[in-house]
Amino acid sequence: MVQRLGRGLDWPLLFALLALMGMGLAVLDSAGGGSLVMAQGVRFGVGLLAMWVIARMPILRIRAWTPMIYAVSMLPLLAVFVLGTGKYGRQWLDLKLFYLQPAELLKVSMPMMVAWYLHRVPLPPRIPAVLAAAVIIGVPTALVMLQPDFGTAVLIAASGVFVLLLAGLPWWWVGMGVGGVAAVAPIAWFWLLMPYQKDRILMFLDPESDALGAGWNIIQSKIAIGSGGLTGKGWGLGSQSHLNFIPEQTTDFAFSVLSEEFGWTGVAVVLALYLFVVGRCLWIAVQSRDGYSRLVAGAIGLSFFVYALVNGGMISGLLPVVGVPMPLISYGGTAAVSLLAGFGLVMAARSHNPVHGGHG
Repeated sequence: MVQRLGRGLDWPLLFALLALMGMGLAVLDSAGGGSLVMAQGVRFGVGLLAMWVIARMPILRIRAWTPMIYAVSMLPLLAVFVLGTGKYGRQWLDLKLFYLQPAELLKVSMPMMVAWYLHRVPLPPRIPAVLAAAVIIGVPTALVMLQPDFGTAVLIAASGVFVLLLAGLPWWWVGMGVGGVAAVAPIAWFWLLMPYQKDRILMFLDPESDALGAGWNIIQSKIAIGSGGLTGKGWGLGSQSHLNFIPEQTTDFAFSVLSEEFGWTGVAVVLALYLFVVGRCLWIAVQSRDGYSRLVAGAIGLSFFVYALVNGGMISGLLPVVGVPMPLISYGGTAAVSLLAGFGLVMAARSHNPVHGGHG
């Protein structure tokens, strides 16, 4: 019975994800209380169910459904401009039972769609194929930036670019893209960025210039990280979080709470789990013979790495604050469910494809 229920699951990957979810629930219990733990536990349960269902599906069927999945994921992204709500714009849909963040869905459907397109053309992709993939990536990215949600837009674009790189796109193309972004940065500063986004960039450069205002978040976060020391202050004993010095301590800055209470030891454990998850996804990608499976599994693994990297850089002052949660640690429903669904795709790529060298 257990063997039948576990069909399609990649157990090493699943155990690493469960460990991360356990750490996330412990942080939420300390920072926000039992009600948040219950709510996040339900969301994790929904995400694990989605992962289990997807992992059991034939990858060729998923590949055939990819254009429809991509198109359907675009609908709520468009609806948010009419029906959406949010603190700084329109990023959420109030569905009464829960809030849906449509942009999070694109973190999964984007790499799927780019992989679906590229598996049909000769690789490495030539200029026409790269331009077509750029349109697939660019349209939803632009829509998310207009919400505005710059941080999530960058991550969505990155998930598509990773597929191109795994398909053999030379790195100098990425260099050209970065150069183009840098060239239009002055225009973006004056015409595209919202005032709060400009404040975040200025505070990244000099948070002490407004220590009691816009710079408060990052200053308090760095204090929490530094005060944790080697082993931390102990679970539930973090003064920065329990005295409400850390802002958004259950969402964007949840990892600051973990750093203060579990210290560098806890941080090292979580980072090791993140690296294992990424490595496992890349291993599955390398073993897959089907081009679509290889591109999707690799892109999801690399995207997961970037999510953790951006949040870690954000809370430590190495990157501007862009509102990106720490995966499986921060509180959030759509992000957790879509992320676990993405890992279901990785598992489907492994279980329904011939692989080199057995089952690992």
